[in-house]
Amino acid sequence: MPVHPDLIQSFEYGADAAIFKLNKDIALVFSADFFTPVIDDPFIFGQIAAANALSDIYVCGGKPLLALNLICFPEKGIPKEILKEILRGGLSKIKEAGALLVGGHSVDDPEPKYGLAVVGIVHPEKIISNKNANQGDLLYISKPLGLGILITAYKGNLFSKKSKIYEEILKTMTELNNKIAEVLLELDIKAATDITGFGLLGHALEMAIASKKDLIIYTHKVPYFKEAKEFIEMGIIPEGDYKNLNYCKKIAKIHPDVSEDDLIILCDAQTSGGFLVAVPPEKKDSFEKKSKEKGILVSLIGEVRNPQEDCPTLKILP
Repeated sequence: MPVHPDLIQSFEYGADAAIFKLNKDIALVFSADFFTPVIDDPFIFGQIAAANALSDIYVCGGKPLLALNLICFPEKGIPKEILKEILRGGLSKIKEAGALLVGGHSVDDPEPKYGLAVVGIVHPEKIISNKNANQGDLLYISKPLGLGILITAYKGNLFSKKSKIYEEILKTMTELNNKIAEVLLELDIKAATDITGFGLLGHALEMAIASKKDLIIYTHKVPYFKEAKEFIEMGIIPEGDYKNLNYCKKIAKIHPDVSEDDLIILCDAQTSGGFLVAVPPEKKDSFEKKSKEKGILVSLIGEVRNPQEDCPTLKILP
């Protein structure tokens, strides 16, 4: 790990972004993320990729300031109009976040990819981190699970753009996590992580290890798109979900009554997913009220406990 007196956070324990202290009032927050298209509409793909990258700044309590486009696109074979629409979609979210697009870098690549490098600022005493969960905290998530499964089903032409579920997943993935971040800052809640490629269980496990606590998740309380469970029953499961599940099975303690289908949902890789938040119990009512006022449907799914053994872990109960 890099060591510097002003380096507050690096890549340890799956941290969401690097944080570097400039002075007693300002620290830089820096992150980057990009990926291949998840939706065939280029404008919407650009929005999703940008929202996903900006989330790493928000989940640290930061305010996005500057963004650079990260672009992989072929010189030939795909109309440049597609690239223009991807960038236009990304720019729309950068503007919504109140940040500035100040350049970028492109690479000739047969497989398109897009995302952002983002710089933001945060007060050094208001940093939110996955290492700050405490005994007795309540675990909430701010978006339903199942996005990875539904994207896979969509790519397999198992539902159309005219379907209600298509509209729902686009709304979820293009939604910035700025409002839930505002709630955390207003209530001085210090423990959170965003749920992305490692699924809920993978990122919860990172929080458990980083915080040196046991995280307990109650499966029946976790919200998900019901269509995702239907596609699991049809065998529509992304390969990455199996990788996440196999990893978590080696470390997490899973109750035998939790079904394989439920575990797949919990391990489903999310694109521009929501936050996993550890809320002190005395702030429960205020957190739920403020979230509702901002139009965020948060779900209480578990709790934080001091570890009973030397190794903190993740416990999955029915």
